[in-house]
Amino acid sequence: MSRHTLSVLVENKPGVLARIAGLFSRRGFNIDSLAVGPTENPEVSRMTIVVSVDRLPLEQVTKQLNKLINVLKIVELDDQSVQRELVLVKVKANDAMRSNVLEVVTLFRAKVVDVAPETLTIEATGSRDKLEALLRVLEPYGIKELVQSGMVAVGRGGKSISDRNLRSVDRSA
Repeated sequence: MSRHTLSVLVENKPGVLARIAGLFSRRGFNIDSLAVGPTENPEVSRMTIVVSVDRLPLEQVTKQLNKLINVLKIVELDDQSVQRELVLVKVKANDAMRSNVLEVVTLFRAKVVDVAPETLTIEATGSRDKLEALLRVLEPYGIKELVQSGMVAVGRGGKSISDRNLRSVDRSA
């Protein structure tokens, strides 16, 4: 199995996320990462879906996704695309450890977004590998809480998935 990143433009309507996630679920595919948000067009949302699956079953699911009325466009992004995740991690950082944790924050080009007497909350963005490395380095200090976003991705260069032909969005519904 290999990892695939799909960028899916969908109509910004209730229930679309559930239908798409259900399609993957019914076929027994586990979604590794899922991020959904608005695009430059308020009537369209972009879903970034990362799934580990063989090529042939992925092609079948992609064809079934294209049949869904609310799906406007699907593009598989390659490894050359710009891909980022976000992590917020609350780390134990008493007076004795604080300077060491701050050194790690600087090393990984992260930033401190909250300071408390016994903890620091750190925000970091980057590739999955970078964030995993950051968490490995912070683990000995004691991770109290962790939240991580799904991956968001966009193709490199001047072209945009939105530039390509989209099915027209029904404005009457």
